[in-house]
Amino acid sequence: MTAIKMRAVAPAAQGKSRPLFMEVLCRSLIILCVALSVVLSSVAVCDGHWLLSDRRMFGLWFFCVVEDSGAAPNCSRHIGEGLDPGLCVCRSVVSLAVVSAIFGLELLVMSQVSEGQASSQRWHLGAWLVLLAAGLAAGGVATFVFLFWEHATPLGFTLTFCCQFTATFLLFLNGMAARHIQNMAELLPSSGHLGKP
Repeated sequence: MTAIKMRAVAPAAQGKSRPLFMEVLCRSLIILCVALSVVLSSVAVCDGHWLLSDRRMFGLWFFCVVEDSGAAPNCSRHIGEGLDPGLCVCRSVVSLAVVSAIFGLELLVMSQVSEGQASSQRWHLGAWLVLLAAGLAAGGVATFVFLFWEHATPLGFTLTFCCQFTATFLLFLNGMAARHIQNMAELLPSSGHLGKP
């Protein structure tokens, strides 16, 4: 009887789902890309110099005029032309985007060191925070372009603006991927059933 019981229990134990290599790889890549997005967005927001037009540098935090003589640029926090309120909104939105992305990344990482329902809830909430960060970042980029549309040229946007644009794109893609990774995991066969019809 003991041997029969052991044989009956063994298949049940082997049938328990364990993380597949592909699922772990996808989750790791999502976390890595979100971390890269946080770094890019943080650099772009902290630097803030996003547009160069006719020796004038338009940024999130300062407006600078570059002299021909090679002297230090003359910078001010006030741009004028009624753009200060809109720029203040842009600063707030992109800063909140970075904060939301950081908390989302933290929850995604924490979900990998926990198990059960808590892990699933943390991953789900982290994915939504990453998507919220993508929406806020996109709103900030769109607001900045709208405010300085008259001065904007394709070659006038700086490298830090490209970093923010790339970070926004990556946050959106990885937020969507993180949302659907749970459904993908349910469709994949468990490792205990690999190779079985």
